[in-house]
Amino acid sequence: MSTDQHHEVAAGGPSPERIAPDYPKNRTELGGPRLGLGGWARWAWRQLTSMRTAIYLLLLLAAASIPGSIFPQRSVDPVQVRGFFEENPGIAPWLDRFFLFDVFSSPWFASIYLLLMISLIGCIAPRTRQHLTSLRAQPPRTPRRLTRFPATAHGEVDAEPGVVLAAARQALKAKGYRLRTAEEGELAVSGEKGYLKETGNLLFHTALLGVIVAFAAGNLFGWRGEIIIKEGESWTAGPGTFDTLNFGPLTDASAIPTFTVELNQLEVDFETQAEGAQFGQPRRFEGLATVEIPGREAEQQQLAVNYPVSVGGDSIFLLGNGYAPVVTVRSPDGKLLFSDAVTFLPQDNNYASEGVIKVTGQDPGLGLVGGFLPTLQIDPELGMLSSFPGLVDPTLALTPFEGEMFPDGRPQSVFALDTDQMTQVTDADGDPVAMLLRPGEYYELPDGTRVEFENVIRWAGLLVRHDPGRMPALALAGVAVLGLGLMLGVKRRRIYVRVAPGFDETGAARHTDVRVAGLPKGSDPGLQTVVDDVLSRIVSTPTTTRQPWSETRTRND
Repeated sequence: MSTDQHHEVAAGGPSPERIAPDYPKNRTELGGPRLGLGGWARWAWRQLTSMRTAIYLLLLLAAASIPGSIFPQRSVDPVQVRGFFEENPGIAPWLDRFFLFDVFSSPWFASIYLLLMISLIGCIAPRTRQHLTSLRAQPPRTPRRLTRFPATAHGEVDAEPGVVLAAARQALKAKGYRLRTAEEGELAVSGEKGYLKETGNLLFHTALLGVIVAFAAGNLFGWRGEIIIKEGESWTAGPGTFDTLNFGPLTDASAIPTFTVELNQLEVDFETQAEGAQFGQPRRFEGLATVEIPGREAEQQQLAVNYPVSVGGDSIFLLGNGYAPVVTVRSPDGKLLFSDAVTFLPQDNNYASEGVIKVTGQDPGLGLVGGFLPTLQIDPELGMLSSFPGLVDPTLALTPFEGEMFPDGRPQSVFALDTDQMTQVTDADGDPVAMLLRPGEYYELPDGTRVEFENVIRWAGLLVRHDPGRMPALALAGVAVLGLGLMLGVKRRRIYVRVAPGFDETGAARHTDVRVAGLPKGSDPGLQTVVDDVLSRIVSTPTTTRQPWSETRTRND
């Protein structure tokens, strides 16, 4: 070797060019394998089916759900979506292009949970196969040297090695360890337990996959509809009787069963004793509903928040409530033009509500627009408002309009009045007419039409929902909790015991050395305690304490 090459070796070795000028400079030139299309596909599959990717996709799915709680969703409240478009005409179309008003049915949301399902399947299948193999396999052999293990214990027993080994097998079996089959001449035993930890892991991930499938089935085959029912009213389910009705992609109106619901009573209590922010807060929403299914006897059920009424396989939830003033309108000659409880929609926590009364029994039509205040309070700056949601001082404020209520026959919401072709009613002085009525009071319009506020009843907003994935999802959630409990509560451990004759200074074997070692899967702070307990059981076993050495042996024996 030349001096230059000697210095190159001392510095870390000669460069490839100095050894051979034509030395290949990359892996391909060395003849290494090219990935190719199949190799890249295998690499992508391994990345997708790794547990880390599954966790990332699960977090991404949770993050992707956030816009669904920020922006109104068409499947839940299409009216609110239209309102958002009216209030934000510039940004709303752009948000709609990214499906932010249909988050849970958007292609990008579907792609995330489909990838999550594939990833979970790719994680679960091979691990299940490995777990089944490990359940059938024996624990591994006991290593020669047990002093290198994280938890060890050593003791001496005045008994034959065979007796001590039998005591070790008995101690491990008593603690639930699965033992390796004894081999002739081997003075060691190995045991393993905690297989339920991996079983719980697989149960958890399988249940998680099942929950995703159950939710998908609920969205595909389910439907939901909303209806407002007033006290004392009956309602029969049907495609045309819901206020709003939404079907899953794989279902239609034929899935709606026939049943009738009557709201017998609705009771609402508000906080009156507390002060500050708690004053006026709702404390109880309860009702009684009679459900009748064709061919069955009518059944009265309790209705409350989070306690739905059951109708076959469907559920009726109490979503909201409000007030419906009972208003009667008569013509100047006393003819009854209108008499009904009118639904007014709450606008704040004190149930200040807005509504419309449409009287079509005369020409021109009469429309009354206004608000209902459960507890009237007049503020010098804010005007009329409600100071409490309960019926302390119920007041109905109305403004009348006359004219064509349905121009060109266009349909409109029962909670809105199109006044484009209507004029506001004025008194003899030309001032707009404004009515402020309490129960039992009436107001007579300039033409003699009489508007009477009779009393107030309540209404309930109900959600009827058919979700075939609901019960499977609940059962699978319980399985997931069970699996999680096994994952966190069960420890996977291997315990090794090796015995050997113990020699004194003279080379005579007068006792048996026992060494116990433990190996955990993952962290296990209590492993040393387990190892010490196994050693204690071996030493204190009656067979080891009552069967001492029969004779003295030496190393040469």
